[in-house]
Amino acid sequence: MVNRGKRWSELLQQTVFVGPGLVFFLLIVFTPFMMGFYYTFTEWNGLDLGNAKWIGMDNINRIFLEDDRFWTSFWFTVRFTVVSVIITNVLAFMLASLLHRRLKTRNGLRTIFFLPNVVGGLLLGYIWYFIFVRGFSTIGEWSGIGFFNLTWLGTPATAFWGIVIVFVWQTAGYMMIIYIAALVSVPKELSEAALIDGANRWQMLRSITIPLIMPALTICLFLTTSNAFRMFDLNLSLTGGGPGYSTESIALNIYRESLTNNRYGLGTAKAMIFFIGVALITVTQVLFTKKMEVEE
Repeated sequence: MVNRGKRWSELLQQTVFVGPGLVFFLLIVFTPFMMGFYYTFTEWNGLDLGNAKWIGMDNINRIFLEDDRFWTSFWFTVRFTVVSVIITNVLAFMLASLLHRRLKTRNGLRTIFFLPNVVGGLLLGYIWYFIFVRGFSTIGEWSGIGFFNLTWLGTPATAFWGIVIVFVWQTAGYMMIIYIAALVSVPKELSEAALIDGANRWQMLRSITIPLIMPALTICLFLTTSNAFRMFDLNLSLTGGGPGYSTESIALNIYRESLTNNRYGLGTAKAMIFFIGVALITVTQVLFTKKMEVEE
């Protein structure tokens, strides 16, 4: 009877603490997600619930065979993700290595570098839009430096790099904190022993530091990759996908297909293809970097 009462008590505690969160997750996340699979195979405007017409694989065929704009957005998103992930993680690790040292101002610098992550994406995008359009042009007129006179959001190449700059500026500080936490856990005895044996800084970085911080690298690569693929707010506020559709991300393409063009079934099909692609890429990345992790 005592064990049975204990089990009922544990079940009640789990229900009280986990139950509400589970219910909201099922209602807000899981149920719409599963409904998305159904609407992928329908023609629906997103407004009339009783007017979703089953059309089978027509949406999928249309995306793969006819929708050039979707694939333009896809390749832009892939290029943006690769460039942003590399630059963000390299910069974040360099900042973490610098601010891991005993500097008098390191706490203040950590706060400064982390602050952009606190600002919302849309607000951040509009701030940087003003900087690119007004701020840089004014500096260029005063200084005559060609870098500031570029039409940063006016051509496909410069608009691409403009979005990359803002994404890196917003994300690097958060990744820096994760790398700092990992660097703190690296045993000093290993570094001291390597110095005594005559190892230089590059050898210590390659053979000691990087292998021991691989769990943090796994997390940072996963976060930056998933965030870059899902980038929407910066894209909308900085370039709106322009000029033309040259900087339109997949997320923005799906949004416009579903809510602007009122082709919710086709937009949901794109979202499902996008979800499967991102899931495969991120899972592969996590499995690959997990294999490279070592135990201290």
